[in-house]
Amino acid sequence: MSDYSQLIDELLATVALIEVSPDVFEGKSHDYVGARIFGGQVLAQAIMAAAHTLDKDKPCHSLHGYFLRSGDIDQPVIYQVRRLRDGRSLSAREVTAIQYKQVRGQPPVEQVIFIMMASFSPMEEGLEYQEDMPVYPPPEDLISEQDLKEEYVGKVPDALKARFMRRRHVEIKPVKPRDPIHPEPMKPKQANWLRIHKLGLQPQAIQQALLAFSSDFYLVGTGLMSHGISFMTSGLQAASIDHSMHFHRHFDMNEWLLYDMWSDTTSNAMGLNHGQFWQEGKLVATVQQEGLMRLRVPKS
Repeated sequence: MSDYSQLIDELLATVALIEVSPDVFEGKSHDYVGARIFGGQVLAQAIMAAAHTLDKDKPCHSLHGYFLRSGDIDQPVIYQVRRLRDGRSLSAREVTAIQYKQVRGQPPVEQVIFIMMASFSPMEEGLEYQEDMPVYPPPEDLISEQDLKEEYVGKVPDALKARFMRRRHVEIKPVKPRDPIHPEPMKPKQANWLRIHKLGLQPQAIQQALLAFSSDFYLVGTGLMSHGISFMTSGLQAASIDHSMHFHRHFDMNEWLLYDMWSDTTSNAMGLNHGQFWQEGKLVATVQQEGLMRLRVPKS
């Protein structure tokens, strides 16, 4: 099995939930960004948990989630789904993600780490309009994120090099690469091409879950750009606070999608970030996320 095939298997294992009781599911945690659970993992698993409770196969058309606590990759996540409504077309679900914190000498303590509301509805014929797809260089003309890391790894502290060079499960090609070690202040707008190559034919719910997973890459970092800082800046505390997503049209994660991102304001140690996914000229999904971006300046 190739290294990339193994990554695909790990990704599919992430969204393969186990039903532990009616409307309650368990998701395995994986190390995507370190000891703290990657927000994209929780988003993807929450979508899958909600989709498993639908009597009819309906795609998600919108979700709104809040990250309440950081999750521990050494513990699975339990997803409790509440069926709020099942109409002729619309179905609404509330998903609560829980982990159990072990305190020495005490029973495990239940902690809610994430909560989401999601709505599902069949795609149907109707009025159609969208803006034109932004024009950027095509992915075949760009350097992959993995190859770009080779240019920067010499500037990375030895203790961080192995993690820095780890290959992502999602193939990403930045349109305008930014130096993560010595970033310069710039307009908070960026775009990436991304895909999960050789994912193969997958159900609609998995496709949407993996797009939500992918939407958490780079988005919070967009708000950092105007300040000339990155995730490797000393003293930075950054995390997703909330995440909303609307799915507009069909797409295929096997093929390149353009992820166009921008931030229009940062204040109160938070940044508001927006994103759009495009494929073959069609706007397929819209994302909005508020991220914590607290910079602690070392005392002299």
